Amino acid sequence: MFDDVVVSNLGSSVWSDRGNGTDSVAVPVGSVEQHGPHLPLDTDTTIAVAVAAQLTGTVLAPAIAYGASGEHEDFPGTVSIGAAALESVLIEYGRSSCRWAARVLFVNGHGGNAQSIANAVRQLRFEARDVAWLPCAVPGGDAHAGRTETSLLLHIAPDRVRLHRAEPGNTDPMAQLLPTLRAEGVRACSPNGVLGDPTGANAHEGEQLLAAMVVRSNSAVARWKPDSNGMLT
Repeated sequence: MFDDVVVSNLGSSVWSDRGNGTDSVAVPVGSVEQHGPHLPLDTDTTIAVAVAAQLTGTVLAPAIAYGASGEHEDFPGTVSIGAAALESVLIEYGRSSCRWAARVLFVNGHGGNAQSIANAVRQLRFEARDVAWLPCAVPGGDAHAGRTETSLLLHIAPDRVRLHRAEPGNTDPMAQLLPTLRAEGVRACSPNGVLGDPTGANAHEGEQLLAAMVVRSNSAVARWKPDSNGMLT
């Protein structure tokens, strides 16, 4: 059913392009939040778009660029709509787009969005809509604005990385940081907003990381086996 869907861009379509009921729509979901002194506020959205744009047999939708980023609100520039609002937006997005699309896939670039996305997708699937999600995850990568995300941005959008400002942040394991993160936010753990160390980040590594993410994501989309949270594995 989905094999002959041509990769295209929803935003540049006209309504009659979308009329055959076979579209599988990939929706990047990101955030506007601090990413240390060297990465742009829309880093998560940029990565989600880069992954979603390379998913075979999908129509790329405009990104949902705001997310649940309350843990970063002590840093200027961060704009969070909160977990409940994001969940509601995704539910209504799925209900509306599933009136004409066969499938909807949310491609998540920000870890703080995960619970809202899972809740929304579970509700949509309960309503018999074929909706799923997947994370832009790098196994073994550091948590936030470190070498992983810096390398990815050096590959995807090098002109937007202020590498001369990159500096290490808190490199403690995430499990150790989580209680403080949840109670007091990122600034309490890392005054510069970095959870990791961007030292040594490079575009070649970013290219490899993105390629591996795209391969994993395309394999998951091809299988299309959502787990109990609606995530493709």
